[in-house]
Order: sequence, then C-alpha cells, then structure tokens
Amino acid sequence: MNSMTGFGRGEASGGGVTVTVELKSVNNRFRDLQLRCPREYAAMEPRITNILKARFSRGRIDVTMRRVCREGRHGIMADVGLARAYHRTLMDLAEQLPNVDARIPVSYIAGLPGVLTSVEEEVDVTSEWSVVEAALNAAMDHLADMRQREGEALCRAFREQLDELDDLNQRVEAESGEVASRMRLRLMDRLNKLVSDRVDPDRLAQEAAILADKADVAEELTRLASHFAQFRRALDLDEPVGRKLDFLAQEMNREINTIGSKAAEHAVSNLVVEMKTALERIREQVANVE
Repeated sequence: MNSMTGFGRGEASGGGVTVTVELKSVNNRFRDLQLRCPREYAAMEPRITNILKARFSRGRIDVTMRRVCREGRHGIMADVGLARAYHRTLMDLAEQLPNVDARIPVSYIAGLPGVLTSVEEEVDVTSEWSVVEAALNAAMDHLADMRQREGEALCRAFREQLDELDDLNQRVEAESGEVASRMRLRLMDRLNKLVSDRVDPDRLAQEAAILADKADVAEELTRLASHFAQFRRALDLDEPVGRKLDFLAQEMNREINTIGSKAAEHAVSNLVVEMKTALERIREQVANVE
C-alpha cells in the first residue's frame, strides 16, 4: 500500500546537457499531472505524461524539469549590419569634432549594445530523450520509495485503529446482548407505576420483544466485522487500494450510524461515540492512500 504524498528528485547528464526532474505529490481523488518543462521539450510532454501515468494511479503530481547546457553548446553571433551603422555614426561624429582621433577600435564597436549576442547552437532535442528518461526514472523511483514508506506507516496506523474498532464492536455486542431482558424489566416497572391492575405478562413480553427487535443491532455488528476483515485484507494487496478503502470506510460509517440510531441505552451510545471517533481517524488517513 502506498501513500499519495512524497517528493522525488532525479538528475542525469549526457550529450552536453544535464537534466534535473523534481516530482511533488499530494492527495487527490484522481490522478492530476502538472508539467513544467523547458520549451525545448514541449514535444516530449505526451511521452513524459504516459510514463508517469503508468507508474502512479492517484494523486496530484507536480513535475518540474530543468535543462542546463554546457558551454560548448553556445556560440556568439555578430550583427555586422549594426556594427557598420555604429561605425558610420561614430566616424560622422568624429568629423564634426575638432582634434578627435577618428580611429575606432573594433573591440569598442563589439562592446556596443546588440553587436554581439550569445546563442545556443541548434540541436535535435529528441536526441536528449535518453537523458530525460534517466532523470525521470530516477525521480520516480525516489518518489515511489517515499510513497511506499509513508504507506507502510499508514498501514500500521490502520491496523491499530481497526483493533480498537474490533474491541468496541465486541463491547457493543456484549452490552446489546442483555438489552431485551433489561427493557422488559424497565417496561414492567413503568407500567406498574402507571396502572393499578395486574399487567398481562404475555402482552408485556410481546411489547418488550417488539422494542428489543427495534433496538437489535446484531446484523449491523456482523456487517461491521465483515468490513473490518475486508479492510485488513485490502491492506495486504500489492496494488492501489485507496478507492476500496474509502468505500469500506463509508460502509463502516453507515453501520455505526445505524447502531447509534438504534441505541436504547447510554452504555451503547457512549461506545458508538468512541467508534465514530476511531473511524474518523481512519477516514482522514484513507484520503492519503493511493
């Protein structure tokens, strides 16, 4: 089981370039890839996206890619026309100024704005794919490793919380087991206080049975135990299980709410509150599972 949060970084060099890839992953119900690549790699973006999709199924992943060229990949371009225009203008100026040396060093003209510019040599960036792929794979491995470690921590936390819910489930079952007899005694006591005639024991038993049936939570407790078992089995699967865990957590919540609505005694109501608290911790953490 993997978490959806993490960070990965990879770097690779070759063919005169160094490529750095950084991946930042956070929670998302779906898969959301956000790429920021050098303009030279715009044509590679679909290929990069497909590789990321094959590796990660959920989460928002921000991809930042940088490309740095070595010095040998740059050249200097001279704007000869602009240099001539500078030269003519300076010569005309020298003729109008007395006692001025008209000799103008080429180094001076070269230093004027726009005469010399640095340009990157034209290259076929598709030849850099192997470098891009190596950096991307390294970053994905780093991110996957972090997400796995986070997932293992979540898995341990889930098991502890399920153990707590199992214990509460058994306590609710124990408290609910004697509910019929306790309700019969309370009903008898109330009726004795309200009427002076003898209460028909058969009618009393019938009424108590009806009330006890309405308060019976055996089915809900059984379904809860089944959900706990399914949740534990899902934790052992070597595949994305976030959606399944989210569904099971919703079903657990439904059963616990039903038990709460049927609860006829404070003891059971208090246990239901504890169950909701434990389940809420699970639901918050499930949102972070891939």
